[in-house]
Amino acid sequence: MLIGEIHTGLVQHSTALSLPEMVQLLQLREGAHVATSVRPTSYAASAEIPDGVDCMLPSAAHRRVRAVGTMLSRASIIGGRVIQASAAASVETSAAGRRLAWPHYIARAGRLEVIGKWDPADMVDGFLRPRPGAAAEEERLEPGGIATRLIDRVQMAEALDRSPPLRAARTHLRWAVHIDEARADDGLLTFTVDADGQRSLEMVLGSQDAAEAEGLCRDLALHDWLLTTVNAALDAAHTAPPGAVPRAARLGPVVEHLSRLWTPGARVAPAMLTAWEQLERRPGFTRQWQSSIAAARDLLAVATFELLHTARPAGAQSLTKT
Repeated sequence: MLIGEIHTGLVQHSTALSLPEMVQLLQLREGAHVATSVRPTSYAASAEIPDGVDCMLPSAAHRRVRAVGTMLSRASIIGGRVIQASAAASVETSAAGRRLAWPHYIARAGRLEVIGKWDPADMVDGFLRPRPGAAAEEERLEPGGIATRLIDRVQMAEALDRSPPLRAARTHLRWAVHIDEARADDGLLTFTVDADGQRSLEMVLGSQDAAEAEGLCRDLALHDWLLTTVNAALDAAHTAPPGAVPRAARLGPVVEHLSRLWTPGARVAPAMLTAWEQLERRPGFTRQWQSSIAAARDLLAVATFELLHTARPAGAQSLTKT
């Protein structure tokens, strides 16, 4: 099976980054290639970075099962405005049944080998649905820590001025794929947002589709972040003090900088587009986006009218008949 975590946030810079600037920021491995594209929006992704791990697997039943290997992490920037960092690996039973030397695991980058008997369903349950307040007695696998370090590394680059035009919280998406060839033609997806804001996506896919699952997860994480950020700005505008200025200050940057980035499925493998269609039916991301961005534009238009009306020179004649 496959597991991973993706963190998504706003690039800490006052202007959108150009494609060359994005490439420069994502040169995280000396001499490694940074993948780029320009349509439908600019995009750059770093080369994959291996991270060695030797820890206990997540377990809903608090079983002590050891996993050793490497996770692959990478950072990407979309539209010069949004940054993502991800860490992922496949999980499989160790053929040797014991801890081997590191060269073995380095040669099998992106794989975690489980030493001992384990239950994949229990592992996924513990990973995607950690019990609140349940402190583990030993270190458990935590891909989110790898993603956090990577996104912070990029955000702290000297090239960024750390003066973004709006405030936006990061979102975290954990995902897991069960491989089942019986579902090769009709994969099953379950997307959940917990009360604490943690996102999770559980999938049952055939082996060919599973290889493309991380791309789907990154795309989902991006568009979930965009929708979450716009809705947070709407909530803030509705609760702001009376007056057009606070409302315009909150909504203007959101509409200006984020509205063009909504391109669901643009970088998802063709085999995974059916999966996106499931997400479009329920919870219906694009319908929610269209409604939210329309509401933001309407409120911004009202705020702009109020500002213009308030700034009208003294003695100016009104065009409204009484």
